Amino acid sequence: MRIPDNDSNPILIVDDDPDDLFLIRKAIRENEIPNPVVCVRDGEEALEYLRREDRFAEVPPGPLPSLILLDLNMPRMNGHETLRVLKGDRALKSIPAVVLSTSASPEDVSKAYELGANAYISKPDSYDKLVATVKALKDFWLQTARPPMTQENRRLS
Repeated sequence: MRIPDNDSNPILIVDDDPDDLFLIRKAIRENEIPNPVVCVRDGEEALEYLRREDRFAEVPPGPLPSLILLDLNMPRMNGHETLRVLKGDRALKSIPAVVLSTSASPEDVSKAYELGANAYISKPDSYDKLVATVKALKDFWLQTARPPMTQENRRLS
């Protein structure tokens, strides 16, 4: 886990696979995305970070993430459970949450959308495709889509 040291909106990656985290971060750098990146290992850790609780209690307040990239298959609190809590929390529900999972199961996809996922993407099978996927995420979620509040008002407590 790395906490951003600047005041811009971070990208929160929730994934327990260190190889996937490495590749996603590399693809973010390759796409020259300036947002800081915060990586956590599961849904419980993501919610602790977002709410500044437990191990994150001493982390200073900062801006809400511009985007959450969420794996489904994780220990402790999986992606579906995380979506349920995240989208049920008034302070957090407006953060775009994109599921990025190895699962292409129609049941997983349907359930993710039912729980409030903003998009569902199956993890690409090559690094080049991952770079292209991250570029598409950048183009839409970080450059085209308009967040519901100004950056100054979207802060973690």
